[in-house]
Amino acid sequence: MRASDRVDEGRLWQRHVDMAKLGGLPKGGVNRQALSPEDAAARRQLGAWAAARGFDVYGDPIGNLYVRRAGIQEDAPPVLTGSHMDSQPTGGKYDGMYGVLAGFEALEALEDSGIRTKRPIAVVAWVNEEGSRFQPGAMGSAVWGGDYPLDSMLAVTDRSGKRLGDALAETLAAAPCRVVSGFDRRFHAYIEAHIEQGPRLEAEGCAIGVVTGIQGSQRYTVDISGEEAHAGTTPLRVRKDALRSAISVVEALQRHMHDPEDVVRFTVGRFECRPGSPNTVPGHVHFTIDFRHPDAGVLARLGGGIERVVAASAGPCTATVARITDVAPTVFDPRIVGLVRAKAEALGLANMDMPSGAGHDAMHVAPHGPAGMIFVPCERGISHNEAEAARPGDLAAGARVLADCLTELANE
Repeated sequence: MRASDRVDEGRLWQRHVDMAKLGGLPKGGVNRQALSPEDAAARRQLGAWAAARGFDVYGDPIGNLYVRRAGIQEDAPPVLTGSHMDSQPTGGKYDGMYGVLAGFEALEALEDSGIRTKRPIAVVAWVNEEGSRFQPGAMGSAVWGGDYPLDSMLAVTDRSGKRLGDALAETLAAAPCRVVSGFDRRFHAYIEAHIEQGPRLEAEGCAIGVVTGIQGSQRYTVDISGEEAHAGTTPLRVRKDALRSAISVVEALQRHMHDPEDVVRFTVGRFECRPGSPNTVPGHVHFTIDFRHPDAGVLARLGGGIERVVAASAGPCTATVARITDVAPTVFDPRIVGLVRAKAEALGLANMDMPSGAGHDAMHVAPHGPAGMIFVPCERGISHNEAEAARPGDLAAGARVLADCLTELANE
């Protein structure tokens, strides 16, 4: 018997229904931000389900939550899976939560099939992946991986001034669990299941996305400085209109980023014009750039040209460009990628190789050991939206692939 044979589609779907009640919104989405009372309720619910199965539940110093199924050799480095349970303020039911519940369903399927594994398997609910309440995002996995210092992250505050460390203490009081000291980065392999958050799987009729990596990203701020002037008296030819210059800059950047294959992702997500008076020529514009691509060479080439393009297009105004983040692409372990593909094919599931356009906790885990991801379709590719939707059969298909992958890895 394979563990996938005991994956229960109805049970997995009901787990999502139950979790969606915690922070549920009128339009069907959820508001379950990191270390909120709603997040504490989700942690408490997962802990109750785990306790009923006899699994060990514990946390670490940043608030990551672990559900561990024992192995025959308890001291062997475990196989890890998981994702996150926090959401955007108007998020969907499946972003992040699916990876946690698919991992938990895999543990339940192993129990139901009576399969013993050599290595332990642990489901991790990484804390604060979304970064909607406390910034930066993917905090739990980044602290675990040593990318962010623990003390600095515990001191981060939300918009109300609440310290993350205080919110964590309140969460642990509301959802108590054993907390271990330090971070154990020993693991045999990691696989994260997630909804695609894009339209490709649905468009191609594939049940499984075999994720080859996570595209790199760069973020910039651009400030265009001109000169405020009276809208009725200042001739156009002598104006230093920051808005007109900013529009020219954005158009030039769009030409610079043009990609016939539509792999480049270029977004101006914030655009602020000052002073914002109807009868004053704008003197300053601030905007942001989010640029992503799976190839490090393309990131370097196109990203390296941004400042030049801005400077050449801003006249008669002046411009300054600041690079805020520069995250290299993550390339997943070829053996894990091949294992996901093989298990999907063994189950007769249509699949396709693809990179992830969004960031995930897996990118902070991958530098420390073999890692990969499994994608399942979401309706029309909609995510970070209350309308986010997925089909029970697709969720179960991903859990079946995950269960068989975890079983093989845990018996190595």
